Amino acid sequence: MDLSALSSEGRQVIMQRSGLPKLVFFLLAAYAAIHFSSYCQQLPEVVASHFNGRGAANGWQTKSAFFTALVGVSALAAVVGFGIPSIIAALPPQYINLPNKGYWLAPERAAETMEFLTSHFAWFGCALFLLIILTFDYAVQFNLRPGNPPAPTRLFFALGGFLLFAMVSTARIFKRFGRPPQAPSEGM
Repeated sequence: MDLSALSSEGRQVIMQRSGLPKLVFFLLAAYAAIHFSSYCQQLPEVVASHFNGRGAANGWQTKSAFFTALVGVSALAAVVGFGIPSIIAALPPQYINLPNKGYWLAPERAAETMEFLTSHFAWFGCALFLLIILTFDYAVQFNLRPGNPPAPTRLFFALGGFLLFAMVSTARIFKRFGRPPQAPSEGM
């Protein structure tokens, strides 16, 4: 299932379908760049960067390594959201793990399947990036106010929200691809 085999109209529909999550991702990236750069000078040279289940720091790194890690995991979220669909589209069907792939990757349904997967992964990438931003912001706020750190429950809520999103997202994939639609019965 090579994207080049899709018609130009099919590729255009796929790209339009991922337009809103691309915009959301871009806005999140702009927010993160502005937000974190505004705190960069205020942080100490060595920052708490890892926390236990109670929200207490148990790992530290240099400020430059901290922000390098932020950029790296942000890029990873972009790859998850927008690179994986391109990789899937370039793979031969035998290397794609999808329920009932013979049906869903057939030439007449390949564009529709890729449209769904592109949108799915784009939104997943946005949710992952939001989790990254919230996690790194917790670390920044902890370092700015070590005497009055943020409540660790905000990390649990962020992680819980992401896990709920991931479960619903996974359920949508299984619902969509779990079984091919039934053909109308002949006698009806």
